[in-house]
Amino acid sequence: MPLIIGMSVLLGCQFLGELLSKGFAIPVPGPVLGMVILLVGLLINGHVPDALRKSGEGLLRYLTLLFVPAGVGLMVHFELIRADIWTLAITLVVSTAITLAVTAKVLDWLARRYTQGKQ
Repeated sequence: MPLIIGMSVLLGCQFLGELLSKGFAIPVPGPVLGMVILLVGLLINGHVPDALRKSGEGLLRYLTLLFVPAGVGLMVHFELIRADIWTLAITLVVSTAITLAVTAKVLDWLARRYTQGKQ
């Protein structure tokens, strides 16, 4: 019974996220908004209920199965990927480099701000 309650909470948060996303035309996917709703609920609650913890652990145990459709998609569309391999590779490298640079800058900014507050 606790697993049903935990899954109901997870699916309910995702449903609310979808409603917000579609209803207010927010350019954020519904499941992401659902995760934010879940996070806010957990912060208000102060801890993770056992039913939700058990459901989450059960989903994480089988997380690797969620990668099967992506792998099949890669195999099915291999020719399409091969046609644009250089574009994809360059995009991945550049976007990763930009992400690392922005993360380093933000971390540096936060570290300076934190140390200035300590003095």
